[in-house]
Formats: sequence, C-alpha cells, structure tokens
Amino acid sequence: MRVSPKTMAIIYFAMGCLFIYVAIQSAEETIWNFITILFALVATLDFGAGIRYMRLHYQLKKIKKS
Repeated sequence: MRVSPKTMAIIYFAMGCLFIYVAIQSAEETIWNFITILFALVATLDFGAGIRYMRLHYQLKKIKKS
C-alpha cells in the first residue's frame, strides 16, 4: 500500500514541530549552541519537505480532477 503525499506532509510537519520543541528545550543560556541550531536546521528541512509534499498532493488532485 502506498502512502499518500498528504500523509507524508502531515508526518513531516509533525516532525518539524517536534524538532522545534526539542530545540527550544535544549536552549540553556543562549540559542547559539550547536545542538539548538542543528535541531532548528532539521526542523527547517522537515517543514520544506512537508510543503513540497503538500504541493505534490494538490498537483495530483488537480490532475485527477481534469
């Protein structure tokens, strides 16, 4: 069974939120430490992938409608 792009987008958005939460929790005195920046970078990549999957979902939906 294939996973739809919409499901993958939701998973990536959830992972992005999780990494943002972990980054906030790992910030001790300042946010400019390696771990916090790494978590924020991974969250950014997850949100980017989620946006791409949502665009793919809407493109496929548009093609099916035509």
